[in-house]
Amino acid sequence: MPLLPIEFLPDAIAEAREAHQWYAQRSESAAERFMDELDVAIEAIQRSPERMAAYLHGTQRYLLKRFPYVIVFRVTGELIQVIAVAHGRQRPGYWQRRAK
Repeated sequence: MPLLPIEFLPDAIAEAREAHQWYAQRSESAAERFMDELDVAIEAIQRSPERMAAYLHGTQRYLLKRFPYVIVFRVTGELIQVIAVAHGRQRPGYWQRRAK
């Protein structure tokens, strides 16, 4: 089965970059591990979006395993739209305005 195409909202791209920079300031290897895990998560979402947990406002989420981040996305037709790469312990739900 082919992977569904994925699109990141600009705010989601900014969040992923911010997280990467935060880890890179502390440890380049941690920053690399974060990006590797983000890549694994995106591929898992692309392969089987229907297996991911339902979330708020018609979205779904994927919890990163080794980092306190959640990928919030929705499937529209044949496209996956990443709404947020959100830190799980900061400002819960701040991204909800993007999903409406």
